[in-house]
Amino acid sequence: MTETTSGQVADIDDVLLRRFTYEYPKVFAKFTAEDCAICTALAPCFAHLVAEPANAGILFVRLSVKENPVAQQLMQERRAPFFVSYCQGRLLECDALTTELEVVDQLARLRAFLLAPP
Repeated sequence: MTETTSGQVADIDDVLLRRFTYEYPKVFAKFTAEDCAICTALAPCFAHLVAEPANAGILFVRLSVKENPVAQQLMQERRAPFFVSYCQGRLLECDALTTELEVVDQLARLRAFLLAPP
């Protein structure tokens, strides 16, 4: 588990996900499994999106299903990789995505979501 740094994907656990969804205005999470071919195929896309200037205000995190009970429970109901968008502590969207276009589209919807005034 690592703390976050700008322009990088943070590998976190369930506890940090709960904390970060409230501490950061926007969070884009990828739930992944080691034996998932689609997870591996989408890894370069996910890493590339983190570095794009348009996504500077979004925290990108990755959770291993194997190491996180909440993620594991979620993945029993769905398949990996599973992407979740949060804005100001609220879950906006969650889905099992299999293509780069689907990931880009979900991220664009998160980016376009307007933050509530403080």
